[in-house]
Order: sequence, then C-alpha cells, then structure tokens
Amino acid sequence: MLMNRLNRATVASCPRAVSVNGFPHPDREADIQTRDATPDAGMIAQDPPHPRRVLAYALLSLLCWSVPAPAAASDQLPIGTLADAAQASAFTPERVPGANDWNCVPTAAHPYPVVLVHGTMVNMGFTWAALAPRLKNAGYCVYALNYGHNAFSLGQRAGALTDIAASAGALKTFIDRVLAATKAPQVDIVGHSQGGLLPHYYIKRLGGAPQVHTFIGLAPSNHGTSVSGLLALVKKTSLINGFNWATAATTASVMQQETGSPFITALFADGDTIPGPNYVVIATAKDLIITPYTQSFLKGNAVRNITIQDQCPADDTGHIGLPFDGPTIQNLLNILGANDPHFKPDCRGYGNSV
Repeated sequence: MLMNRLNRATVASCPRAVSVNGFPHPDREADIQTRDATPDAGMIAQDPPHPRRVLAYALLSLLCWSVPAPAAASDQLPIGTLADAAQASAFTPERVPGANDWNCVPTAAHPYPVVLVHGTMVNMGFTWAALAPRLKNAGYCVYALNYGHNAFSLGQRAGALTDIAASAGALKTFIDRVLAATKAPQVDIVGHSQGGLLPHYYIKRLGGAPQVHTFIGLAPSNHGTSVSGLLALVKKTSLINGFNWATAATTASVMQQETGSPFITALFADGDTIPGPNYVVIATAKDLIITPYTQSFLKGNAVRNITIQDQCPADDTGHIGLPFDGPTIQNLLNILGANDPHFKPDCRGYGNSV
C-alpha cells in the first residue's frame, strides 16, 4: 500500500514524459525546443542549489524512470517507412509488426480480419511495414503471408515468383486458417501489385467469394502490364532484395502478368468481378510498372476505382511507394471502416515516387 501511494505521488510530481516510445512527447517537444533556444536568465542569477535539493531531484528522477509509461502510449506500434521496409526485407522478411496475432479477436467495430497480400519479388516485411501497424493501431486483426517461393527466392526475401494459380491455393489455405482462428464470417483482403491480382483467382476459381467481404487492390496488375513495365518491376525490386533481375524476368508469375497473357485472358474471360465481394482499386497515375496505370481498374457491379491524383494532384507516389502513401492509407481506412463514398483524404505524407 505504501509503495502504491508513493507511485501515485511520484506520478503526480513527475514532469511530463520527455518521450514516448523513443520519440519526443508532443507536449514536451515545443518546451524542449524553447528551452534550448532561449537561455534561462533566472538560472544565471540564482545561487547554486542546496545539496538536499540536488538529492531530492535525483531521487525524484529515479522514481520517475521507474514508473511505467501510460498503457495507451505503449499500445501504439510505430509506423514503418520505406527505409524500415528495406531493412525488414533484408533481415526479417517473414514478419511485420502488427500482423499475425493468432489470438486476436475481431470487434463489433472491426468484425472482418484484414489479410495482406504482397506483390512480385518482395515480402510481407517490406510491403506492409506501414500499413500492418497502422491497421493494428486502429483496432483490426491483421494477417499477412509470404508465398510463391522457388530456388531463387533468397529464403523468403523474393516471393510471388511461382505460378499465380498455385499461389492462390496458398492464399486459400491461409484465409481458411484466419477464419478458423478468429471465428469471423469473412475477411477483407488488401493486395498490392500481383497481390491485387491473385485473389481474383481465389475468389473466382477456388470458391472464395463467400469468404470475402471487401477486396482492395493497390496498383494491382489486374489486366497486365507492358514488357517495359515488367522490366521496370524486376529491376526496381532487384534493388531491394539483390535478386538477379534477368532471372526474375523469366519466372512464371512475371510472364503471367504481361498484358494479354493466357493467364489473364482466361481469368477475366467471364468478367472482372462476380457477385459477393465489394471491389476497390486504388491506383497512381505516376505508376511506371503497371503501364498504363488504368490497367489496374475493374469493370462491374460493386466496383470503385480511385486514382489518387484525382484527390491529391501533387501526390507523386509511384507503384512501390503506394502502400506507404498517406492519402492511400487514409482511403483504405475509410473503405474498411465508415466507407463514406464522399471521403476526401488529407493531402500529406506522400509515398515515395519509385
């Protein structure tokens, strides 16, 4: 009881936290800057502090360090940057903060688990470094998988290289596991690049439509891309993971994403969508990999196609930068949440132009 009273007294006496999770506390940052920029004339004129006062401050500081930080601050995961993503791709490609808590229980506010599907030659650690913790912080149960590995995948660093239909089978197995663990009736899917294409095979050819509530594609390769776009894809992603781009250009999934490929022709021969899921595509006019960028768009009922520059003309985010783009993430949170059709994002925090 005495220790509890001491802790309460210490909390009341302690100055506001200088930092939260290693970053300056927003209430203290301005104070610190002002203090550092403006000399304290009062301190110059004062006598040296009494030894007892020095001891009191030392004890108070020790107690302040021992008091746990407020739970709300520690619950929030840091949001990864593109630099964080590159580091994760090299060292922890098999995991990403915020994803794959198999004890997560969906809430009434967020009843559908979100499944994240990365694109060609990358991994979950890279693609979802910003979005996975952002969704987790917002209260969602978040899950991500790596898939499509072969002898050239450098462990799990360069994924989504094998046949897309086979990868869709891996996605089906993963979603079945998510639904069993969470007891949710459906999932929401967010896929980037090839990760926005292959769920169509799961939905249309593997009976996945009843399990999908909303399917969001970020710059998906739905209707394929040009040869120059494919070369841009493998060259840029090779810079991320050190993969030999000439080898990558001959892998099954890369060839399947060329405009007019037998895979894409067969997949969409009966239309872009089927009844059940809600479909959303978010694309960037600055995309140099899906060329032209309108190849991402879908036709059909329950479809919404968004070009991010229609909302934020100055946003120059590219294909790889889209999952890190502020307006894109704001749109995504709206679609998964309130789903306001008139939503307009705050035009700031743009993604990288790659």
